Formats: sequence, C-alpha cells, structure tokens
Amino acid sequence: MTAAYDLASLPGRPCTIAAALELVGERWSLLVVREVSLGNHRFSDIARGTGAPRDRLTARLNALVAAGVLERRQYSDSPPRSGYHLTASGRDLLPVLQALLQWGDRWAAEDPPVRLHHAPEGHEEHRVDAEWVCRTCGEPVNRSRVERVLTPAGRVLAGLPEGERHEH
Repeated sequence: MTAAYDLASLPGRPCTIAAALELVGERWSLLVVREVSLGNHRFSDIARGTGAPRDRLTARLNALVAAGVLERRQYSDSPPRSGYHLTASGRDLLPVLQALLQWGDRWAAEDPPVRLHHAPEGHEEHRVDAEWVCRTCGEPVNRSRVERVLTPAGRVLAGLPEGERHEH
C-alpha cells in the first residue's frame, strides 16, 4: 500500500513537497530509512542507530510500512520476528538522504563524520555529491536554469485557466 494525499487538503501551497513531508518529514522517519539502507533491519539495531524512543520508533516503522516505504520480512518463526527492508519507494528516498548529508556537511557540522564515495571496480574512489542533472541530456542543472511548469492538476489546484503553463 502507498499513501497518497489530497494536495488540496494540505495547508499552504498545494505541492508534492508538502505531501512528501506529511509522509517522511518527521525526524525519525528519515533516520529509520538511513538505518535500514545501512543494513540495520532489526528493531533493536534501528533503535540503537537512530536513538529514537521505542514507542516513537514503533509508530514510525508502522507508518512507513503502511505508506509503502518499508516492508516487513519475517526472519524467525519461534518467536515470530520480522525485519524491515526498503521498498522501491524507500530506495527512491536515498538521494534525499544524500542531499541532506551534503547540506549537513556544509552547514550543520564542523567536522562531518562520514563522506560518501563511489568506488567502482577497477578505479579509485570518487566523492559523491547530490546534484541536479537533466534526465534527457545529462547536463548539470542549476537554480537559474530551472522553470516550474504547472501540470493540468497544478493548474486546477492553483485556480488558473487551462492555457496557463508557467508559475511565476
């Protein structure tokens, strides 16, 4: 199951960022995704890695499973125990975590404790950076070269006529 939000019911500007934050914007949610992505699948390992209170962690895990970000996989019958694993939806959050890591390295930590490297077989490690890249041409994109194009749903939510394309 995947959660979907009625964008018109969210406060402020109708936006999928707001809908995403309704789902994963709470601190423990993204820390849970981080821990599971690092291979910590058991409740006790996730609790240790996040530092979350057990009741909050239970609530976050249940919400992330209900939203389709995580799935439970049973690893023991006696007693019955399950581990948590990322779904495709959860794996799609990894670039978000990478961007937060990069931002935190620059603006929130004097001496970052970890860096991400790409180490393909056959050549040396490369530093990984979160960057916007055009899916069509592969060119890096910066803020001045991005335009917001309203979809038909966006035009309806904004109360604009059908012919309007760009939000200014």
